[in-house]
Amino acid sequence: MKDVFITKISKFLPNKPVSNEDMEAKLGFIDGKTSKARRIVLRNNQIKERYYALDDNGEVTHNNAQLTKEAVELLCDEKFTTKDIQLLSCGTSSPDQILPSHAAMVHGFLENGNMEINSPSGACCSGMSALKYGYLSIMTEQVENAVCAGSERTSSWMKSDVFENEVEHLKDLEDNPILAFNKEFLRWMLSDGAGAVLLESEPKGKNPLKINWMEAYSYAFEMEACMYAGAEKKQDGHLQPWSEFPASEWGKMSLFAMKQDTRLLGDNILVKGVDSLKQAFDKHGIGPDNVDYYLPHISSYYFKEGLYKELEKQGIPIPWEKWFLNLAQIGNVGAASIYIMLEELVSSGKLKKGDRILCHVPESARFSYMYAYLTVC
Repeated sequence: MKDVFITKISKFLPNKPVSNEDMEAKLGFIDGKTSKARRIVLRNNQIKERYYALDDNGEVTHNNAQLTKEAVELLCDEKFTTKDIQLLSCGTSSPDQILPSHAAMVHGFLENGNMEINSPSGACCSGMSALKYGYLSIMTEQVENAVCAGSERTSSWMKSDVFENEVEHLKDLEDNPILAFNKEFLRWMLSDGAGAVLLESEPKGKNPLKINWMEAYSYAFEMEACMYAGAEKKQDGHLQPWSEFPASEWGKMSLFAMKQDTRLLGDNILVKGVDSLKQAFDKHGIGPDNVDYYLPHISSYYFKEGLYKELEKQGIPIPWEKWFLNLAQIGNVGAASIYIMLEELVSSGKLKKGDRILCHVPESARFSYMYAYLTVC
């Protein structure tokens, strides 16, 4: 089996950062009114800035595949061009269309010749799944290099016109229509952007990172869906897909909006996450003492203290000085978040040879978790 190294990392964040005060003007006012939920959600998540692939008039500047293409090209130079890529593996929870796949669309924008592509589906873990596919492909000598990416372009899913049909429908039913909190919650949580890495079998460049191992865990066998899109959640917890509704109902129910069951999220996301981390630690015979930098992808600072306490409760405390977070300045970029965090850590100049990095990515869709354990070479 070949060793696998991250030899380059890039990020692409579209346009200028958007402040809390400006975000509603960008996304649009639902029913022409300021959101009552916005301040509550922002107070809890403590995000100060985020990025949208929208211009000052709210018009789209990049689709998801274009964001990813920009990140991929930032990995390249005269020594390694897009034509040298042997495998392209791209994860996202917000593809531009149902078909073709996200990676196929990115490949189309790259126009770089024939190669293998891979498009894992899912939410935040899709970016890590993309990385694991590249990691395993090089380890088993299927390819000599791989470009893996995570990206999101959720801003267009959160624009006010997505919800206008439902609000108009609610007006026919009641005098004071209020959009359900589970539909509005994610409007104030999610951001746009892309990150990418180049994987090779030799430790090239400055601060290459060896991938020691990657692990993944799913609790879908015992948990119902928590974050979803293209479906309606029924009283019994099952999802009824958009394809089983008449087309006339799609807009009335905002079926294609991303939704979050916040009750289910708060009760389970941390407990299951630490349980899975304990399993990964036990499998590889390590613990918190073997971690120098801890990169947890948290969707909100609301969960920061809770995660710290849950790690203590389950017997694997990780001291604050080992944590590395950038949520307040970048926002929650879903599948891209771990790539962007890793890029910023490497660019910070803090790393030294032998440092060990633990990447921890939860996915609330139906409670999945992925881990990568890296060593600076």
